[in-house]
Amino acid sequence: MTKQLQATLAAILTMSAIAMPAQTSSTVRSKSTTSRKTTKKNAPVESALERQIRELREAMLSQQAQIDALKQQLADRDTKLATASQDAQAANATAAAATAQAQSVSSSVEANTEAVSTLNTTVSDMKGVNTGLMETVMENKKELTEKIESPTTLHYKGVTITPVAFFAFENVYRQRSLNSDVNTPFNSTPFPGAAQAHTSELNFSGRQSRLGGLFEGNTGPFKLSGYFEADFLSAGATSNENQSNSYTLRQRQIWGQVATQSGFTLTGGQMWSLVTETKKSTDNRTENLPMTVDSQYHVGFSWERQPSIRFQQRFTNGLTLAASLEEAEIIYSATNANANFFIGNAGTGGGLFNVTTNYSNNVAPDVIVKATFDPKVGHYEIGGLARFFRDRYYPNQTNVTASAAGAHNDTKTGGGFFANARFPVTQYLDLGAHVLGGTGVGRYGTSTLPDLTVHPDGTLAPIKAYQGLISIEPHPTKKLDLFGYAGAEYAQRTVYLNTIATSANFGKLTGYAPQTSSNAGCNTETLPTSTGNGLAGGAPYNPGTPANCLGATRVVIEGTAGFTYRIHSSPKFGRLQYSAQYSYLTRGAWAGVGATAGSVAAPKATNNMVFTGLRYYIP
Repeated sequence: MTKQLQATLAAILTMSAIAMPAQTSSTVRSKSTTSRKTTKKNAPVESALERQIRELREAMLSQQAQIDALKQQLADRDTKLATASQDAQAANATAAAATAQAQSVSSSVEANTEAVSTLNTTVSDMKGVNTGLMETVMENKKELTEKIESPTTLHYKGVTITPVAFFAFENVYRQRSLNSDVNTPFNSTPFPGAAQAHTSELNFSGRQSRLGGLFEGNTGPFKLSGYFEADFLSAGATSNENQSNSYTLRQRQIWGQVATQSGFTLTGGQMWSLVTETKKSTDNRTENLPMTVDSQYHVGFSWERQPSIRFQQRFTNGLTLAASLEEAEIIYSATNANANFFIGNAGTGGGLFNVTTNYSNNVAPDVIVKATFDPKVGHYEIGGLARFFRDRYYPNQTNVTASAAGAHNDTKTGGGFFANARFPVTQYLDLGAHVLGGTGVGRYGTSTLPDLTVHPDGTLAPIKAYQGLISIEPHPTKKLDLFGYAGAEYAQRTVYLNTIATSANFGKLTGYAPQTSSNAGCNTETLPTSTGNGLAGGAPYNPGTPANCLGATRVVIEGTAGFTYRIHSSPKFGRLQYSAQYSYLTRGAWAGVGATAGSVAAPKATNNMVFTGLRYYIP
């Protein structure tokens, strides 16, 4: 209730309390009077006070009704408030439950959000994986298509086969004829007294074309390899150039190999000698050959291709140690030798050796050891070789009455040391130096100077020999290589005085390049040697050879300059290249006796040679 209403109620109650006695007595009196006078007259007129009281009473009653109504409203309100409170409590409980459910839903939503986020990440990752997988599939498809359409190797079971081949058209011009293909027999360069020293030659050839293949099988613990390589630079007994150039196929290399994961390699077959310089370690097929068109390479280059077995161990610091046992053979030369020994014999037809070629009876293989070092810059080699020479000699052959009694086998040893070094000065220039020297090592030089001679008593005598090569190889562009070489090979004079009184050569010097031998005719040309009957070496294929000219070679020297230009090079289609080479060769002989006018004691032969070659290498 308002303060005004409260004040009004208070006033009404006060007045009522005052008026109640008067009203009561008045009422009593009025009743008695009324009862007495009812019959006599009408009720008196209401006074102003009574009216006010009545109005106040009516107002009070109205206020009381209002109060009662208000109380009822308050009660109703309280009831409603109680109901509302209960509803509120229920609503709070419902809200709490809803909140809990909302929190649960929120947690679920958060979990779902995380799951969705994770799923989105997974989907994104899968998209990336699928994209990468698709790219890989496309690349693999492309690679597989390329391998199918342009395979670099062929496959047979577990073996991969890599073909090796080039096809060549080459030619050589020599100022002084040697009647040779594109390989030059350096030690046969004619002295001025030879008729062929006054005629040149120009020969075309495709015989250096090469066929081969590499076969590889990887078993896991070790790798198996086999390699063969052949060309046509050989001549059979019936070969000629009349029409078909029917030369025999020449075995250059054919070997098998097993390599372990520990760096040990065993190789057996026909291969380049361990003496030959390599580009890496002592690995087969990395031989560092002169870049010449001449298939005999260059004077001063040490090499052989022969049957051998090689043991190789590679270490992690760039060091490799290797040893090989290689086919032995003897190159022999002697003047004034007695016929009291033999080294071997001509080949036997049934034994598949050439019946027109001599073979030595070898007592042991050549033994070669080598160490190579491959640092970050360059390649370096050092090694040694041991050789064993045997003949059978007859001390009583020189007796007045010759006899084979007392025959003995005599074995001599020889050998030497070699070193090779090659390193890049810049990325455009490589330099190399190569030397080999020792006794009985002439065979390992490309000029094939003699290994040994003989004593008057028939025992063998190895000859000291030295060979060396300097190489300069500029690479100005990717397409162009230049090369320059200077090399020499030397054989020492090795002679002995024959003191066997009963020998036909008593008192003469026996051995290689005796000082008493005549070189008087080395510079004097002679007539053709015979009329012949059209056979090989007969007229008109019979140029004159110098008379009275021993001409035992002291040194062979060659200088070369040339280039190789790769016209086209492609890993898919192969390489087409053109090469040209100019070489100047000198052959100097040991001095002998020059008794005639105009003759020289130490003759010299020279030759100018030009080679060109066009080759196509398969990829």
